[in-house]
Amino acid sequence: MQESAIRFQPVQKLRELVARRQPGYSLEAPFYNSQEVFDADIKYIFQRHWIYVAVSSEIPEPGDYVTVEIGKEPILILRDDDMQIKAFHNVCRHRGSRLCADEKGSVGNLVCPYHQWTYNLAGKLIFADHMPEGFDLSHHSLKPVHLKNLQGLLFVCLADEPPADIDVMLEQMGPYIAPHQIENTKVAAQIDIIEAGNWKLTMENNRECYHCTGNHPELTISLYAYSYGFAPKAELAAGLANYENIVKDSHARWEACGLPSAEIEKLSDVSGFRTMRMPLDRKGQSQTMDTGSACKKLLGDIKDADSGGLSFWTQPNSWHHFMADHIVTFTVLPLTPDTTLVRTKWLVHKDAVEGVDYDVANLTRVWNATNGQDRHLVEESQVGVNSTAYRPGPYSPYTEELVEKFTNWYIGRLGAGLEQG
Repeated sequence: MQESAIRFQPVQKLRELVARRQPGYSLEAPFYNSQEVFDADIKYIFQRHWIYVAVSSEIPEPGDYVTVEIGKEPILILRDDDMQIKAFHNVCRHRGSRLCADEKGSVGNLVCPYHQWTYNLAGKLIFADHMPEGFDLSHHSLKPVHLKNLQGLLFVCLADEPPADIDVMLEQMGPYIAPHQIENTKVAAQIDIIEAGNWKLTMENNRECYHCTGNHPELTISLYAYSYGFAPKAELAAGLANYENIVKDSHARWEACGLPSAEIEKLSDVSGFRTMRMPLDRKGQSQTMDTGSACKKLLGDIKDADSGGLSFWTQPNSWHHFMADHIVTFTVLPLTPDTTLVRTKWLVHKDAVEGVDYDVANLTRVWNATNGQDRHLVEESQVGVNSTAYRPGPYSPYTEELVEKFTNWYIGRLGAGLEQG
């Protein structure tokens, strides 16, 4: 009886922590620094929901692969001989060795470096030396991982029965993303940052721009002030009305060109997401220092460089910015209670030539600066929430609405996981 009480005590404490969360306020400190909460986040959030991990254009040919780790689960994503994209546990079925240690590469077959068990690109075991007569290769295929391809954005799920509402996101977001043709892009740059902060601080920071004016001078060059939240005041009415007219006129023009633009907001769904195409300020072409295009070759079917910026957020771990000339994608992966991987990729047309059509420094300057600034903010927040003086503070109803929606989603999904076990 005593052992059972000890075994179930951490779960009960987590349930109590979830139950007393105060709506409209930030989370209590254990959500940001407790090993028990972190372990629950991996188990109930990252291993039971659809996690954005890569783009299809990273693996353009059969045998091309990328790897990723979600918690302690190594995953291999590759393109097979039929040009289909598959995901597997990156674990040999012999004695468990990791098959591919590199972040990306290309293979003919998958050969385990330990004892050379060999798998084809469909994950079937085709060679295992020194095994007894009658050993059935077909019983030792690689274990598959659920994968969904949203017009080139790749999501994986480790659950035995993944959330089915991912199909709602694929259906509704497909027309928004399709014109940018991710399959016909290439990764022009990738930068990984390890932030000394909990993954939820990273996501919360992303879901608001309350901090943008004072911290992101490069990013706000291309943003209308009315696009990222403000406290309503009578003296701002004229400016807001003007911005709303710009949005209305821009949406009508873009829709006529085959670019869906209207807001979709489903952040409370199990596979939560939100999108909207928004006008960019000044030249209005891209998120660059002069707001002009960073790449001369426009993406996919897009003919007009002035096509705004399509923003797309997914629960629990990604955000994306699609412009006429390039795409910036972000994935967030928790490493420890107080360290988080933030991976940023810049995509351009696959035929664009570096130094001719685009300059990497210009392409990446805005988000390189912004990522560094956000890293500092997250790390300072982690120092603060670790303090005995920290208490949950109130969110602004005007500028932190999406933070509240993220937190509500997280608490709901964590609570559901704790109840289901």
